[in-house]
Amino acid sequence: MFASQLKTVILLASLSGILLFLGYLIGSSGGLTIALFIAILLNAVAYFFSDKIVLAMYRATPLKDKKIKELIKEVADKAGIPMPKAYVIPTRTPNAFATGRSPRHAAIALTEGIIALLPKEELKGVIAHEIAHIKNRDILIQTIAATIATAISYIAFMFRWAAFAGSRDRDSGNLLALLILGILTPIIATIIQLAISRSREYLADETGARIIRNPLALANALLKLEEANKIIPMKGNPTTSSLFIVNPFSARGFITLFMTHPPIRARVERLKRMKI
Repeated sequence: MFASQLKTVILLASLSGILLFLGYLIGSSGGLTIALFIAILLNAVAYFFSDKIVLAMYRATPLKDKKIKELIKEVADKAGIPMPKAYVIPTRTPNAFATGRSPRHAAIALTEGIIALLPKEELKGVIAHEIAHIKNRDILIQTIAATIATAISYIAFMFRWAAFAGSRDRDSGNLLALLILGILTPIIATIIQLAISRSREYLADETGARIIRNPLALANALLKLEEANKIIPMKGNPTTSSLFIVNPFSARGFITLFMTHPPIRARVERLKRMKI
């Protein structure tokens, strides 16, 4: 667990370093200040409003099923956090996500499909995974990573624009460097951002399994969810895919660098190797 936390710190520091470097290149200390201001502003908006936006996006409504609400409360009590607000999403696709800026301002959303598909213990495993995201403050960490990456992409766009705008000046020897920076830095930032997301998924799996002391329940749930999401894919905004416990998209090889989730098989193997 410590290794996952350390990896997240290193990756976030790398993202921040890229942002500050680009800001310095734009305008020395002035450009650095602008870059920091953009990042802080984006973080503030995402911090306070992202949960409301995503719940509205998926037409989530308050969960009324008393048994499932009791299950959520049971897991939250074991994790030592306040019970999050519970919502249901009207879709047959079996999936779930957690959102909110802190354990006291958090929510869990379960789809109608996951409630119908999974037996109690496996659903409990999924809930524990989402509770773990809340306990570990992953929503906040991923929001910070996303907003820094957005700021980097914005500054990179400025570099590309400067390169094309200055293309008429034949004596400019920095055009190629500007263009390379404008193209490569947002790609690197995206890879780092997604690496953070994958690292937090592994950590949520481990934390959730320890909360309920049953890693196999979550492992079995993940396998079922992977197959079901191939048959009934989630309809929604792909930019929110990192929120869900199972990513509806799959890829192999080099493309896995751009996946928001680790491969299900890798997650399951880790869970099976856990000793509780």
